Amino acid sequence: MDFNIEIIGLIAAFFTTAAFVPQVIKTWKTKEVENLSLTMYLTMLTGVVLWLIYGININSLSIILANIVTITLVCVIIFLKFRYK
Repeated sequence: MDFNIEIIGLIAAFFTTAAFVPQVIKTWKTKEVENLSLTMYLTMLTGVVLWLIYGININSLSIILANIVTITLVCVIIFLKFRYK
């Protein structure tokens, strides 16, 4: 039986990406953004975009999917940071 390492990547991608969901939900509901670091989220966005480019270049489904979803979640947080400032 051949083991596809991409399965581990997909599982890891699910958990690391899902880690952003509670922050998005909490920020959306409470509209409290004062304690969120814009610098951290902009830096994170830069890194995630670079990971997406890397994933596309090596044709890794797990890296591509995780980073598309993470980019979306990070952009929502950045949007809410500006909206509720």
